[in-house]
This record gives sequence, C-alpha cells and structure tokens, in this order.
Amino acid sequence: MITFSFSFASAQDTLNIPSVLRCSNGQEIKSINDWQKQRKEILTIFEREMYGISPSLPKGVKYSVLHEDKNAFGGKATRKIVNLYLKKLQNPIQLLIYYPNKEGKFPAFLGYNFFGNYTVTNDIEVPMTTLWVPNREKVTDNKATEMMRGIRTDRWPIEMIVDAGFALVTLYSGDVDPDYDDGFMNGVHGLFPREKYSWGTIAAWAWGLSYVMNYLEKDNRIDAGKVAVIGHSRLGKAALVAGATDERFALTISNNSGCGGAALSRHKKGETVKAVNDRFPHWFTSNFKNYNDKEEFLPFDQHQLIAMVAPRSVYVASASQDAWADPQSEYLSAYLASDVYRLYGLKGLTSDSIPTANTPVHEGSVGYHLREGKHDITLYDWQQYIAFATKQMIKRTK
Repeated sequence: MITFSFSFASAQDTLNIPSVLRCSNGQEIKSINDWQKQRKEILTIFEREMYGISPSLPKGVKYSVLHEDKNAFGGKATRKIVNLYLKKLQNPIQLLIYYPNKEGKFPAFLGYNFFGNYTVTNDIEVPMTTLWVPNREKVTDNKATEMMRGIRTDRWPIEMIVDAGFALVTLYSGDVDPDYDDGFMNGVHGLFPREKYSWGTIAAWAWGLSYVMNYLEKDNRIDAGKVAVIGHSRLGKAALVAGATDERFALTISNNSGCGGAALSRHKKGETVKAVNDRFPHWFTSNFKNYNDKEEFLPFDQHQLIAMVAPRSVYVASASQDAWADPQSEYLSAYLASDVYRLYGLKGLTSDSIPTANTPVHEGSVGYHLREGKHDITLYDWQQYIAFATKQMIKRTK
C-alpha cells in the first residue's frame, strides 16, 4: 500500500511546476481569450518536445458495416462491427459497437483494447484479429488464438454500460499502430513521411481515436456531441492526448495512465521519463529523450495537457497499489489543471489533499478517484465513469 504523505502546495514550489495560468514570458493569464492563446502555445511545445507532430486528420471517413445483430445480451443491445479504411493501410480499423435497443441516439464511451475486439466479449461472431499482438497471458509468437476470446470481459462490463444508457465503441490499438519499435514503419506511421511527421505511437493512437470520431459523427445511433474517450495505462496516455487535441470529445477519462499521461514528470516517482523512453522508445518523439533524468528542464508538465481539455470534462483515476503510475502526482496534476476550469466558471478539484481510497470526487467538471488495488481497470472504475458521464454528458444537457 502506498503511503500518501505529500504536501501539494510545497510540491508545486519545490518541483518548480509551471502554472497553467502563466505564460512562458511570465505574463499572467486572466481571461479565456488569454488561455486560448496559451493553449495553442502549449500544444506546439508538446508536439515538438514529447508526442511529436501528427498529420492532419482526413476529412470524412470510409467505412463498411460487416455485421449487425439486435439480439446481444438477450435482446438488450445491438452488436455492430464496422470496418474503417485508410488509404494504403493494409488492414481495416475494426470497430466493435454495442448500442442499447431503445429509440434515439446514445452517448458513448470510446476506447482502445490491448489484444483485439474478440478479447472483450465472448460473442463468437466477433472476429479474432490476424494482426501482431503482444506476447502476454495466452499469446505466443505474437499471434492471437481462440484461447484469448473473452479474456478481458472483466475490463469491459458491456452489459452494465448498455443498461446505463450508453453505447460502447472499442477497437484494437494494433489496428492503428502495433505497440513495438520498428523505426516507425508499421501501422499509420507507414502512411506518412517520417521527415515531415515526428509523431510517436501515443500520438498515433490519439490520431486514430479522432479518425474513429469521424465515423461516430455519421453513425445515426451515436450522439456525437456526447462521446467520452477512455483509456487504461498506455492507452490512457493516448486518451488524454486525444481529449486535449480534439475538442469534439465531451469527456476524457484517464485510468492509471502514469508517466506521459496524467502523472507529473517532475515528481520522478514510479515510471520516470528515462524509464518510459528506455522501455518504449517508439511511444514519443525523439526529442523527449533529451529529458531523461532531466525532467526539471521540461518546458511543460502533464497538468497542462489535462488543462487543455477544458472546458470539456475530464476524469483522472489512480489505484492505491499502483506506485509505478504515481497516484500522488496524478491527483496533483488534475488539481493544478483545475485552475483553467475555474477560469471558465466551472468547478474543478478544490482540495489539495488526495482523497482516501474509494471516495470518488464527482462534484465538478474535473473528476477523480483513488481505487484500492493494483494497476487495472475494474468494475468499480467503470461504475464511477458511468456516474460521472451521466452527470456531465446527460443530466447537464437536459
């Protein structure tokens, strides 16, 4: 169990964390207009020094519907499989979608899975991926097997999500960019010249989520103005980047995203900049390696990425035994980002003390909880996300 003995006020001064309400030239940000200018500057710095420069998103989307079944979960839901296509990308980007069987359009959760759509459900109609998958659990030689079908249903409580009135849209991250270092030649990286675009895999995954959003804007069962982008761990890093850079997402959810996600790099606890760059050199642009063991020289920190989501809602979650993701600085990051929400007249996190485990904070536009347990996304986490999304995306707009 992590012991939380941490003074947030002193940490901001000791770690020299840049204020979200102060420009690089020292000028104080006093208005939304000032912040919008600062936001553009911060985005440029993040692109140059950390995530890399991404290509523009294609206009529109090419797709085909492969399968639709209105009898999922005993008739509660419709299961739909949709292929999205990108020019020159050999494989389609395959979406697995579940809608409630009711009238109207639905708010939705959108997120990547780690091993393929067939792992989040026991439905045999969902095809097994033929692409490279990580060698974990029941995977060998980076090839998917039927033994993996449904192995991640505990992370995707689809029936509960549908019962709450939401659609779920998920896709395999490897459809967009496989999670290994090959010199940025595979996945969507291979579609664009490297000398022009310096993006790493985290940025590529974020880009892919925005491409999916192009489709969701055309889906007559999805309320595209009420889409929550969600991710766990490395995919939580991608969800934060997507939410920060694409203003179409109404809610951004980071689950245990750690270094390169919600955690402050300057805190240097758990996974550090050097640790993440050494293990996953393909995740970020090469400039990020300049800050290995030199986090104090970063011209930004992750609270500024979270602040870029404002005024749209954001939720950060940590786990009490997940020291590698650094729950202390994940909370501090969301707390410091709240200053921008207050600039918009919205409530953020108000306490400089991390809440005790299993006491979620849902009162404002910035949500947070610390869950008991290890690095994972659990039923408890999803219960909090559904409650927060209901308050932020449904009740607020009625």
